Amino acid sequence: MHPILFEIGPITIYSYGFFIAAAILLALAVGIRQAGKKGLEAQLGSDLGFYLILSAIVGSRILYVLLKPEYFLSHPLQIVQFWKGGLVFVGGAIAAVAVGALYLRSKGQPFWQWADAFAPGIALGQGVGRIGCFMAGCCYGKETELPWAVTFTHPLSLAPLHVPLHPTQIYHSLAGFFTFFLILVSRRWLKGAGQLFGLFLAAYGSLRFVIEFYRGDFRGHLAMFSITQWMALAALAAGVIVIVLRWRSA
Repeated sequence: MHPILFEIGPITIYSYGFFIAAAILLALAVGIRQAGKKGLEAQLGSDLGFYLILSAIVGSRILYVLLKPEYFLSHPLQIVQFWKGGLVFVGGAIAAVAVGALYLRSKGQPFWQWADAFAPGIALGQGVGRIGCFMAGCCYGKETELPWAVTFTHPLSLAPLHVPLHPTQIYHSLAGFFTFFLILVSRRWLKGAGQLFGLFLAAYGSLRFVIEFYRGDFRGHLAMFSITQWMALAALAAGVIVIVLRWRSA
């Protein structure tokens, strides 16, 4: 749609980078607020957020590059240009969970309670961040004749130009907003520490698995599904396991 949000002299503000930054700040603000409500040491939220953000960006970019090795071997300088588009949420989530768990363990903090605190913010941030994907044209869908199809025309768009496509970026965004509200509503029933995080994993995994069928960009395939679909199924399974185990623990 509009890969460049605006330009001020020599300064170019890319839409993707702007919305990703907004998503990160929003997720961090919601996470810290929820941590305070849970009686956690909210002052640790900023430090934790810094490590989560850094690891998520690195992890999501690494996975994106690994999915397109031939392109980045030919354009190595573009590996670090993530603000123009090209982050895979699954890679960032894996890296962020690993780094977050190590950090919280070093501080003697309860992992599951912090995970629950950040779960709604992550979902909300995903909903906002995917708008950046839509603006940049990355994560585009397959060709379709449906009435809500979108056609990209901007020459800097990462999507194929002048063909109607599934607006999979919007599908992802709506999935993020839906997951956010689902977590908020479910707080009255899921009381065990870690269950809200498990719900986030299950909701994300199931919705991502379905949306992947409409993606048009190459995701790498393994047997009948794309690589990211297998990762989504793993997230779904992990979420269900966490909910059940933490329910028993509660």
